[in-house]
Amino acid sequence: MTMVRLTLAEIEAAANAALSAHGASAAQAAALARAITAAQATGATTLGLGHLFDDCAALDAGRANGLADPVVDAGAAAVIRVDARGGFPQLGVERGWPGLVAATRNAGVGILALRNGYTSGAIGYFARRLAVEEGVAAIVAANAGPAVMAASGGRTPVFCTNPLAFAMPLPDGPPLVIDQSSSAAAFVRIREAAEAGTPIPEGWALDAEGRPTTDGAAALAGTLLPFGGARGANIALMVEMMAVGLTGGNWSREAPPFNRGDRSPGVGLFILAIDPAASGGADVAGRLSGFLDALRDEPDIHLPGIGKGLRAEAAAADGVAVDAALWARVLALAEVVD
Repeated sequence: MTMVRLTLAEIEAAANAALSAHGASAAQAAALARAITAAQATGATTLGLGHLFDDCAALDAGRANGLADPVVDAGAAAVIRVDARGGFPQLGVERGWPGLVAATRNAGVGILALRNGYTSGAIGYFARRLAVEEGVAAIVAANAGPAVMAASGGRTPVFCTNPLAFAMPLPDGPPLVIDQSSSAAAFVRIREAAEAGTPIPEGWALDAEGRPTTDGAAALAGTLLPFGGARGANIALMVEMMAVGLTGGNWSREAPPFNRGDRSPGVGLFILAIDPAASGGADVAGRLSGFLDALRDEPDIHLPGIGKGLRAEAAAADGVAVDAALWARVLALAEVVD
């Protein structure tokens, strides 16, 4: 595999150009290009440049409204409501960001409830930004639509992969960030296996007849399984309640698919931001440091998100390596092939 080294500015510019070429407004393209670049910088490539092809296809088909102008209104105190109007949620969040941050500063907590959006991509992006840029903790929940995963003990899809993210700013270095789906594996990993004809592990999915399968294509025709059985299904249900019940977005079982057709999934995104000092007291930074130092004394312990944060810092300075064939396809999206 031939690789090319690119700066983050080059990646963002190419993503922006591709989205613009496929009908996104300047604001929509810029907001999503920033998120795609951030995912690429942390190493989450399937939700970085790899997801750009889904985004451009959605613009072409009308599943994503590239000209949407999100509407922001203040709900109750400390609650910001956003109607993404069928566009990418990244712009909706950016429009609601000042109000969310102000609410968190003033009340100690703030909520952003976004509805009627296209799929969110990497939701850890929003949590990490709040921790890095604003110094606040965050919980983020999203449903991407449509239903692809069964509830505990079920065989019929009722949930999407329903990711949940959490971020906590730390006194020194990158924040702690957890970003994971409720399914045993992310949808994009199973789709990649189906396209490549490679098997998936047991326990990831059932086929259309409700039988366990290791065939990616059969899994896509059947249902994904939650991780950890009932525990993962419970988290998926909790995410559905936050991302849909508390926002007004489409329930996963009612949402049009994000990867085919011409209708927006119209799904939801829920963000809860928390001022650590407001709830944890003035010594919260010291207490966090002490606890994490104790964890680090354990050999080979993994603290989620910190490695990705360090990777992003290195990428900002030195760029990232991208598969040359993938990069050529990205440039072709924007019709800027040399």
